[in-house]
Amino acid sequence: MNTKPQIHLVWLKRDLRLHDNEAIFNALKTGKRILFLYSFEPILLNDTHYSKRHWDFIKESLIDLNTELKAYNSKVLIVQSDIIAAVNQLLNYYKINTIYSHQETGILVTFERDKTFQRFCKNNLISWNENINNGVRRGLTNRKNWTELSNAFYEIEPLPFNPEKKQLLTIEEIETLETHFKLPDLLTDSNSPFQKGGRSMGLKYLKSFFKDRYSNYMFHISKPELARSSCSRISPYIAWGNLSIREVYHEAYHLKSTSKHKKALEAFMSRLRWQAHFVQKFEMEHTMEEASINKGFHKLKKNVSKIYQEAWKNGLTGYPLVDACMRCLNETGYLNFRMRALVVSFFTHNLWQPWQEATTHLSQMFLDFEPGIHFPQLQMQAGETGINMLRIYNPIKNSLEHDPDAFFIKKWVPELLPLDTAFAHQPYLMTELEQQFYNFKLGKDYPYPIVDLDATRKKAGETLWNLKKNKKVIEESKRILKKHTLNQRSFNS
Repeated sequence: MNTKPQIHLVWLKRDLRLHDNEAIFNALKTGKRILFLYSFEPILLNDTHYSKRHWDFIKESLIDLNTELKAYNSKVLIVQSDIIAAVNQLLNYYKINTIYSHQETGILVTFERDKTFQRFCKNNLISWNENINNGVRRGLTNRKNWTELSNAFYEIEPLPFNPEKKQLLTIEEIETLETHFKLPDLLTDSNSPFQKGGRSMGLKYLKSFFKDRYSNYMFHISKPELARSSCSRISPYIAWGNLSIREVYHEAYHLKSTSKHKKALEAFMSRLRWQAHFVQKFEMEHTMEEASINKGFHKLKKNVSKIYQEAWKNGLTGYPLVDACMRCLNETGYLNFRMRALVVSFFTHNLWQPWQEATTHLSQMFLDFEPGIHFPQLQMQAGETGINMLRIYNPIKNSLEHDPDAFFIKKWVPELLPLDTAFAHQPYLMTELEQQFYNFKLGKDYPYPIVDLDATRKKAGETLWNLKKNKKVIEESKRILKKHTLNQRSFNS
């Protein structure tokens, strides 16, 4: 009777890297033979939060991983399958005692999948070890010790990738396995306008940022055009796990000792730490995907307007900065933080649409879609947490302040190119005579504003401020603060 060879399996998800990957590090420590698996799961391929730009980024990341693994005569087994079906198929050829992966703070679909997978492992006498990813902890009921746990996580040196000789399944062995699976097409468009996936590309962005781009980080972070080069642009590589938060933090920390721009690095490092804070919040309050964290806001009802939503999605609201941002996002997958806040504010406050109606379009468009950032930020910008300051962004004020020459606006709303700067910010102020002078017709060449800024801002502000006085909102605000508040002094130390 032939005995199946024993292996450990590393299930890669949103941790597409070999270095500073706790799941891989712990699997290698056992000394057992290891197989890396990535599965394009139908439940995610068909999920409305994802789009082709995400899957292409993941494909490029996997190709990059396999390029790195060539030096070890190995590769990732990349299949298109339900994860349980994939593991069941592997059990025909190998005995799998242990599966390693990271703890994924994902959407409800992956949460339910993981619960089903846990039962599958138990029924098949497989130990499933879920490891910490970027310092986020599962099972916490409050933040009492989270700061200390977070600090301890960052103090650890990034984990190396040092497999023993012949510890990884060989390319030949994996290619034999591939004959038993449906394999995905890994071809992507080399001319796409999106950032390319993969650790090697992530490291290039990081290197160029720490070389000189970071010096203007604090000055340009709010500028829609200048932020595109002065911000790190590594968010997709963190979201999909090409880089770890910890290794980036360590790089910044070491650079700070010799840098002339220490404050810029401190600001950047602070935002790295806040990334984990928001993901931790989502880990502890997963219902945020569908409903406001503050249950007092569940009574807030807004009339859905598909006409408003389509105008917003396509950059045809009549407000140039909003339209430029949406068109830029749709085409490139990137917006800086302030402009993300602005387009959500416009959607939820001026258009008075439920934030839930914005979730899937934005998640599909953001190349760096990270559930733990996405849903808490949407609710915060919509003013439905009860604990954050209400911010209703004025798109005209922001365009004049952050894009004074209308460079960004004219780049992404080219129909405004013929106009002088003042009218590029507010084309609706043109008289009939001025429209004739510019050979430009409002309502034809560019839409009239679809809502009145002042009236909608007043309505949103009054409604939300009145709701904040509601007994249920106040009770929930206290609950949220008790559960999620950090000790600021130790957090920033």
